[in-house]
Amino acid sequence: MNEFYQKLTQIRHYLHQHPELSGQEFETTHFLRNHLEKLDIRILDSGLKTGLIAEIGQGEPIIALRADIDALPILEKTGLSYASQNPGVMHACGHDFHQASLLGAAELLKKMEKQLVGTVRLIFQPAEESSCGALEVLSTGCLDDVKAIIGFHNMPQLKANQLALKSGAVMAGVEKFKVEVEGVSSHAARPDLGVDTVLTLTSMIQALQVLVARTVSPFEANVLSITHIEAGSTWNVLPQNGFFEGTIRSFSPNSQKQLKADFINIVENIAKNFGAKVMISWDQTPPVTYNDESLTPLLFECAQKFAEVLEANPSTAGEDFAFYQEKIPGVFAFIGSNGEADAPDLHHDTMTINDEAFKVSVPYYVESALLLLQRYK
Repeated sequence: MNEFYQKLTQIRHYLHQHPELSGQEFETTHFLRNHLEKLDIRILDSGLKTGLIAEIGQGEPIIALRADIDALPILEKTGLSYASQNPGVMHACGHDFHQASLLGAAELLKKMEKQLVGTVRLIFQPAEESSCGALEVLSTGCLDDVKAIIGFHNMPQLKANQLALKSGAVMAGVEKFKVEVEGVSSHAARPDLGVDTVLTLTSMIQALQVLVARTVSPFEANVLSITHIEAGSTWNVLPQNGFFEGTIRSFSPNSQKQLKADFINIVENIAKNFGAKVMISWDQTPPVTYNDESLTPLLFECAQKFAEVLEANPSTAGEDFAFYQEKIPGVFAFIGSNGEADAPDLHHDTMTINDEAFKVSVPYYVESALLLLQRYK
């Protein structure tokens, strides 16, 4: 088995050297297709531009295993011998590890194909970082007959032999907003002749800072962060236009809905009070990643055969796996990938993976699939 994991390590290192951004994973898809074809695994005609869907076994039930394949626009500074060869692009979120893990699981499941009591569908999903890949996969119809879906994300804070899991909300629902304000430009010496865009923007930002603290239960975890503001180009002119943008994170769909409504109310009223025009735009972003409450305890117990299993601490990061869970019962785990006290976090230019983690990630896919095939049979 050590030879098997050494092979997966070589695959991951190759993928790490050749990262591609969301929606541009053409060479990655070509590599995955070739690897699966050599294993004589069926690849479905999904119509996806990048990424692919394959399957092992036949008949029902159908269980899906998902891995994301895209990288980030980050200049790698790890100094690894297998560091990115694409300048400014890096697998700083560990999606090289995710897809190599699913390739490993595919190989093992293929060897036991005749014993499978149903079908395992393999989802190599593009564009997770841009939050549109899961929706692209769903639009193919290839998950319409799936009974349950399994996924995971590596977690640098956990050791390579650890797996964390919990029922219910495990990753936050995400809102990405942009607020554009249009005032009336004037000389800075005569603000009375204009409508002050800067004052309008800053008043909105200040008012929004109390939204979580004073309108949401202190027993619920919610975050509102404004991360970018622009207005003006010189010191003696009141600008006509400006904007700010940021994010809201919540673990409760109801809180998320209420925060968004209150946000709109505050912004629109302040704009009206100052006589400015305002436009609020919201990007398509993932809902709460919510683990199925009947399936998760089963996988929690199952994982103890191959990992040290912990109760997961929810993450305020977002994950488009949540779009699958809106349609299909799903379970999403955290798998340890480092565990050192000073380990760089996800999306960091020195983030690294301990390849010993394959000994948890591959069994997680395989054992979860086998368990759920039996359950739904």
